[in-house]
Amino acid sequence: MTDATLTAADRPGAPDERLWLDASLPVETRVELLLAEMTLEEKAGLFFHTMIGIGDLESGNPAFGLPSAVDFVEQRHLTHFNLLGAAPTGRDIAEWHNALQRLAASTRLGIPVTLSTDPRHSFSDNPGAAIMAGPFSQWPETMGLAAIRDEALVERFGDIARQEYTAVGLRVALHPQIDLATEPRWARGTATFGEDAELTGRLGAAYIRGFQGESFGPGSVSTMTKHFPGGGPQFDGEDPHFPYGREQVYPGGQFELHLQPFAEAFAAGTRQIMPYYGMPVGTEYEEVGFGFNKSIITGLLRERFGFDGLVCTDWGLITDAEIFGDHHAARAWGVEHLTEAERMAKVLDAGADQFGGEACPDLLVRLVEDGEITEARLDVSARRILREKFELGLFEAPYVDEDAADEIVGRADFRAAGDAAQRASITVLTNAGVLPLAAGAKLYVEGIAPEIAAAYGELVETPAEADVAVLRLHAPFEQRATAFENFFHAGSLDFPEETLAHVRDVAATVPAVVDVLLDRPAILEPITEVAAAVTANWGASGAALLDVLTGAATPQGRLPFDVPRSMAAVEASRPDVPFDTADPLFRFGHGLTI
Repeated sequence: MTDATLTAADRPGAPDERLWLDASLPVETRVELLLAEMTLEEKAGLFFHTMIGIGDLESGNPAFGLPSAVDFVEQRHLTHFNLLGAAPTGRDIAEWHNALQRLAASTRLGIPVTLSTDPRHSFSDNPGAAIMAGPFSQWPETMGLAAIRDEALVERFGDIARQEYTAVGLRVALHPQIDLATEPRWARGTATFGEDAELTGRLGAAYIRGFQGESFGPGSVSTMTKHFPGGGPQFDGEDPHFPYGREQVYPGGQFELHLQPFAEAFAAGTRQIMPYYGMPVGTEYEEVGFGFNKSIITGLLRERFGFDGLVCTDWGLITDAEIFGDHHAARAWGVEHLTEAERMAKVLDAGADQFGGEACPDLLVRLVEDGEITEARLDVSARRILREKFELGLFEAPYVDEDAADEIVGRADFRAAGDAAQRASITVLTNAGVLPLAAGAKLYVEGIAPEIAAAYGELVETPAEADVAVLRLHAPFEQRATAFENFFHAGSLDFPEETLAHVRDVAATVPAVVDVLLDRPAILEPITEVAAAVTANWGASGAALLDVLTGAATPQGRLPFDVPRSMAAVEASRPDVPFDTADPLFRFGHGLTI
């Protein structure tokens, strides 16, 4: 018997009647039939959506201190996992996924695993937020898609990503991120569609349609849209992954504005929602983290917006964790004084269904056994969780075609579409006549592989020998105390003086084109004053950039945010108000053609 034909009747210890496997029955009926067979421990396992890494199922993941898959599935009854890390090929992921599903099939009820992922189609490499594309087609960051401003392109991206995800068994996207990037210093801005609510709502809806398809079902990837009710208005621009960034503030009174993109996401049919870590300060809502916040999850999300989909908290609200050897406290903002059990009870009372990044079902079982949580309350969320598995078709088809995975993941036309989007997203901010670069020019380059640059001109060793210099920079950020913090680019947007001095030196010798990866809106004026041209990108290869600079490709990018003129203007702006920095250097929508 092959994996594809394994049924519940063949699983060890399964109940004699498995009517929930009858696909002719309504989903709600199948949910009730399965729920009736589940023990308290099996129900509790549904509530935990934790991290897992590709590898031997009997080995743990040392980077995040994670137990083995066998421990997770057999002992803790977990069936939802957030896949960490890249893999060399699509087939590698598919083979591992099928092995994990075989492990799940061997349990008493054989409930299939639901596998999720952070974004993995661009250039980011942050284990807490995004994963380098690896074998998948490579696209600009979400901010780059916003720079192109094309709903059809965004939906096409979602459709391509859906095909690549489903080929390897990824069925939940922990995205899109439709926060408004109204605080320029915030580290998570690059994964948003920028600071404009209308553009974000429109493109976010297209993104959801691409991933979920025309109708939600076995071919879909369920979108967990985040971070409700909008994670952008961070105090001092700090991120609430860390205690110094726990506060969200609204000095401009724009709480409602940050909800607008979510209204579009609900209309587009997003299936799941993730609240952010932050705690609202100075509003009508309880001053606790959004994942604990009944006035937000039940009052605003469930009652006002009528959302009956699955709500999963952001990762690590209940327990402390060791990440890359450093201790990080649970993001229990506003409820730090509560015990782990009390935090868990508060999340459930708030109206959430799953605990992201946690794996302690024994604690939930004890809460029920001690009478703190009723089993009927568990059943409310368990129904939503099981409904999603049934509607994704996981019970009928838990396995993927390993031979097809490499044919689909990174397919040539998918890669070509991603490459084209990289070129289109590049935004020309200034051009003093140096662009397009002359054919055969002598080029001095920094930040581009010589073997790539050599196809566009004659490479030279020094600026003095060149006709033009091309320098690639990354928007500045401050170093923080721990390894995990430094994946989140935060702090001042001013370039270090040594970087500016180097740009000035090169630009004094030869016309200089400076390209900046704007994962945050850097203070560019000292560069624009001396460079012959300045471009912005949100994830683009060296070849994509040089195609644009030489005129082989047409840049279509328009800024998805204002570029501030100074840090003083950033510090004086209100973090909840878009376009609030005084006298910006470049306005939202700016972009030149060449």
